[in-house]
Amino acid sequence: MAATEEYFDLLPLGLDPATKAVTAPSGASKALHAELAALNNLHRSILTLEVSPQIPPPPIPVNPKRSAQITKLKDGGNDFYRKGKHGEALKMYHLGITMALGRPLWEPQGLVREEVSQLFANRAQAHMALQNWAEGAVDAEASVEAKRAGNAKAWWRRGKCLLEMGRLDEAHEWVGHGLEMEGEEQELLALQQEVVARLEKKSQREEAVIKAGGEKA
Repeated sequence: MAATEEYFDLLPLGLDPATKAVTAPSGASKALHAELAALNNLHRSILTLEVSPQIPPPPIPVNPKRSAQITKLKDGGNDFYRKGKHGEALKMYHLGITMALGRPLWEPQGLVREEVSQLFANRAQAHMALQNWAEGAVDAEASVEAKRAGNAKAWWRRGKCLLEMGRLDEAHEWVGHGLEMEGEEQELLALQQEVVARLEKKSQREEAVIKAGGEKA
């Protein structure tokens, strides 16, 4: 069997400095000329493309209009809350949260956390006024997740919601973490004492039930 040899011809390709078109010498094969023609056509097509309108504009630090709107929604919710219109307050806080979380990713995340921590804490308070303890607990926890330190009200509100739901062990643990973050904050200390008192009463009742059962036996 005859051996098959592989070989190639090294041809000097050229590059037009003005158009950047790639050229081959006249003696090159028709196939090579066709490939280079397709390549040059593609290059010219790309150069004629317009900039896509979907490309986002250059980022700016903060959109002042969005900031003003978020503040307006928060203040509007506070006004409804003071008037006892807690359902309306919830709607305003919800819109503010949605707008704050919708900020472009290039805007400062610290600003977003500050905004949503306040709005979630305020919405938790509105839920508490309606005795929506579960919803209030969730919102207060979200506020703390956004801002753990310097957020004593949110720590207190979740602890109070847990207490009202009878989840005493969770309330005791949560308030303890809150005191670790906020120091000797008076409202948290008072809530801790209330939780401890409820736990003691619960323990006494359980002991009394066990004792009564033992005596009957």
